[in-house]
Amino acid sequence: MPALAVLALFTIWPLLNGIVLSFTNWNGYSPGRSFIGLENYGRLFADPIFHTALFNTFIYGFGSTLIQQVVGLALALALDRAMRGRNVARAIIYLPVLVSPVVMGTMYYLFFSYNSGGLNDLVVALGGERTAWLSDSNTAIALIVLVNSLQFVGISMVIYLAGLQSIPVMYYEAARLDGAGALQQFMNVTVPLLQPAFATSIVLNLIGGLKLFDVIQVLTGGGPGYSTNSVSTLISTAYFDNQTAGYASAMGVALFILIAVFTLFANTMLNRKRLELQ
Repeated sequence: MPALAVLALFTIWPLLNGIVLSFTNWNGYSPGRSFIGLENYGRLFADPIFHTALFNTFIYGFGSTLIQQVVGLALALALDRAMRGRNVARAIIYLPVLVSPVVMGTMYYLFFSYNSGGLNDLVVALGGERTAWLSDSNTAIALIVLVNSLQFVGISMVIYLAGLQSIPVMYYEAARLDGAGALQQFMNVTVPLLQPAFATSIVLNLIGGLKLFDVIQVLTGGGPGYSTNSVSTLISTAYFDNQTAGYASAMGVALFILIAVFTLFANTMLNRKRLELQ
């Protein structure tokens, strides 16, 4: 009951309240609000800024998820074998997960900044010219995906390590007796038996990427213009800067539905694949 009370107070009630606000023209501050029906949702379909933010959200979500799966699995495979300093390496890779995304974003902002950034200082030292890495929207989006992936790749690594350590050694021994090489063992033993780990890691990373906020806010603030906004950062801009709380709530509801649909789809497909393998 205490857990349900906390869930209701901090999750269910704000969600329901946000849905109600999405049907109003509330500015976020005044006590009065008017019911305007589906006007805010109609505005979503016609707003090119929201379309850009939605497209960026897909890039952040799926791009980060893909990188984290590939790199996380590679790190797990490398650190699953017996080697000196294995536990230290695992701890170092996982350490960024414990750092606040705001702090991580600030560190990388200082690294990529134009005038005094470490990356530009290195380029100049090698005879090159300074580059405004965060002023070009395409470059900035790629860097945001990279920074988010590097920070949370440790989560995927830990999940895959747990999955690898749960695979009985006898399966590999049987495969070797049948003449299977390292690649064949990976494809026919490791990958099928890692399906539960794949499902957990992909869903967690996808949810985190689709609702990405902190790193974008610190690195670019959604700029230049609105070109690097995710839906989450655009909600903040609409609510606090533009004082259109009703419209921001409609975007929040749309983001909630988006994450729920993709999470349900990913869970269904991955669980179906796991059952087929079983």
